[in-house]
Amino acid sequence: MNVIWRNRLFYLRLGTVPHRCQSGSHPTAPLGSRILTNPTKVFEHNMWDHMQWSKEEEAAARKRVEDNSAVRVLVEEQVKYESEASKYWNTFYKIHKNKFFKDRNWLLREFPEILPVDQKLKEKTEESSWDCVKTNSANCSSEMHYPTMPEGRTHYKKSSGSSDGQSKVGSNFSHPDSEEHRKSCLKAEFFPGSNATFRILEVGCGAGNSVFPILNTLRNIPGAFLYCCDFAPGAVELIKSHSSYRAAQCCAFVHDVCDESSPYPFPDGVLDAILLVFVLSSIHPDRMQSVVNRLSKLLKPGGMLLFRDYGRYDMTQLRFKEGHCLSENFYVRGDGTRAYFFTKGEVHSMFYKAGLDEKQNLVDRRLQVNRKKQVKMHRVWVQGKFQKPLRWTQNISKFMFSLLPPH
Repeated sequence: MNVIWRNRLFYLRLGTVPHRCQSGSHPTAPLGSRILTNPTKVFEHNMWDHMQWSKEEEAAARKRVEDNSAVRVLVEEQVKYESEASKYWNTFYKIHKNKFFKDRNWLLREFPEILPVDQKLKEKTEESSWDCVKTNSANCSSEMHYPTMPEGRTHYKKSSGSSDGQSKVGSNFSHPDSEEHRKSCLKAEFFPGSNATFRILEVGCGAGNSVFPILNTLRNIPGAFLYCCDFAPGAVELIKSHSSYRAAQCCAFVHDVCDESSPYPFPDGVLDAILLVFVLSSIHPDRMQSVVNRLSKLLKPGGMLLFRDYGRYDMTQLRFKEGHCLSENFYVRGDGTRAYFFTKGEVHSMFYKAGLDEKQNLVDRRLQVNRKKQVKMHRVWVQGKFQKPLRWTQNISKFMFSLLPPH
């Protein structure tokens, strides 16, 4: 009996998001499908997907990291890089402006969660799923019968009651996770995007290489609003001065995510999606957990945090020379900006401690090729999708655990 109930709980938790977020394996389409099957043709394309490293290649990478991290940067220099991090990035954007990075047009392929799902389909799915849990729990013992809840806002079906629309439990009752409840709370305060129905935040927006591909897509989506922040004032100015910047649908602001006393221009618990792409690696490892914890509070129940950053033994890590290592797997570049290189386990641990459910966490290994110079370069990135739990699923879990017979 205990096994049956535990299996039900297991599948219920799996059923809180669509299938696209449930697997840690490599999907064929989103992460590319150009597979190198014939090594003699390696220079026919600039990039190959899903590369498998040989034991020799991994041993060589490990040895290279041991060598380039043998000599650490002096402590007083490390303090300077930490205290003046904003200055170094601001100088970077003053020099390179918006010419250094390419627009991330791949974002929507990798992270479709940054767009609102069809509202009618969503509400229909959520209502039928909630009804399944309330009235048919006895018939939901197989995986296929467990509710599948889409990410995003939670919709609650009103309780049946008298003809005047009042609930039998109490009049004008609103569930704390419901859209109605949130709207009533937000009416009390006005903030940029307060009238939006779908809100996205990009952390570490830089010169806008993610902002403008997203804005171009949101142009025809009513109710969608994009926030973007960076702690380099020069970067934010580049975004605001761009011809595609629209204050009616975007709010760019200067913000240091490491400073917990620095407020966001919106309250906690209002974001549907947070984009954290090649940003966390530039933060000191000792501060990463508190940053992720703070971002988790900004999400609505069901909201998604979308992560992509440098993986362990990426080409960038292997290219550092001796004397640039700050601490284990943490380096400083010649321009004073910094980079950390993650493992899949580290990423899981951080977001789990922040109270987020892992929906995807994978290592993306690719082979980048310079055909002119006949050079091969291994790229390693970690990509993850993490969801803030829906409170009703937590309550159901507690309820089902209470039904377990005593040991």
